[in-house]
Amino acid sequence: MRFIHMADVHFDCPFTVLASNETLADQRRLEQRKSFSDAIKYIKENQIPFLFISGDLYEQKYIRKSTIEYINNLFKEIENTQIFISPGNHDPFFNNSFYNAFNWNNNVTIFNSEIKIIETEEADIYGFGFTDFYCENSEIEKINIKNKDKINILVTHGSLDASKTLDMQYNPLNSNKLKEIGFDYVALGHIHKANYEENKNNFIYPGSLISFGFDELGEHGFLDVEINKNNSEKNNLINLKINNDNLNNSEENKKIKFIKIDRRIFEEIKINISEINSEEELIEKINSIKLEKNKNYKIILEGFKKIEINLNKIKKMILNDKILKIKDLSQVQYDVEKLANQNNLKGIFISKILQKQEAGLCTEEETKQAIEMCINALK
Repeated sequence: MRFIHMADVHFDCPFTVLASNETLADQRRLEQRKSFSDAIKYIKENQIPFLFISGDLYEQKYIRKSTIEYINNLFKEIENTQIFISPGNHDPFFNNSFYNAFNWNNNVTIFNSEIKIIETEEADIYGFGFTDFYCENSEIEKINIKNKDKINILVTHGSLDASKTLDMQYNPLNSNKLKEIGFDYVALGHIHKANYEENKNNFIYPGSLISFGFDELGEHGFLDVEINKNNSEKNNLINLKINNDNLNNSEENKKIKFIKIDRRIFEEIKINISEINSEEELIEKINSIKLEKNKNYKIILEGFKKIEINLNKIKKMILNDKILKIKDLSQVQYDVEKLANQNNLKGIFISKILQKQEAGLCTEEETKQAIEMCINALK
């Protein structure tokens, strides 16, 4: 059985990282559409029979009917592909949502909060979708697989092994319980970073189709998956064949093919400014960096600063519009002992902070932060 697994497309999202530059935001929306249409073209050219979209296909708060029509028209181009969509927390299945109110093409199946099983010749496909912006108990972990001789796939949006309180609001799923159920592949969405390389349990996030900012560095796309089930008496294995030429995997029954579809990459560049003696020198250094055309950059300043850093002024002097952000993580180097011996408010405060560190009441990093805050406040 072969299928495409994608998630977290977020059509019509506001692109808040680029919102300060309307042209860049509009350009990114066009790139988003191009990436999705290229994915559909890949499915068509390779005659892939199934497409799983694991939630957050669009943004409920911003989605336009014209965008839904655009998506559906692309679905019409792959009539022979069965499409299964599990709405997520950004595109829940409301009564008045486009999932319910729009006339989708007949090759599209959209799941809701009632867990359904779609039986095909090749596999049994289970699905669950959000019907609100939050979901704390989907009851997925109570599923009993109907036919274990077939390939069994779960398509859903959720937080796998959620540890934070916030994540528990987005369909928390326990990997041990999913193992007990016995799904051959769990097609997940919600986490924008792909986990196919390190995952050994077939609980897979493909990552977001495109990157939405500097917290989503690197390449983005979708997964091309082929599963074969061996039902011999001695061996009942899933051969998860996701081909990836760049992945060296010692397990013969598990290979991964990642299809890069996003042509733009968000990247960070770190600059140590410890030896920089003037603002002009810093600007010249940033402007001298060789940048690639299809990347957006964030510059991170680190090390010990000898100069005052005025980020607003520096941004205005940057010549390359591929640099979208500059963040100053550099520190001022102080003679702490000398400052602590001063007979003034600054000296008294720093002395007390150092005493707390010696007593184990604060860490070295907390001490540094407190001293810098003190110095900046009492300049």
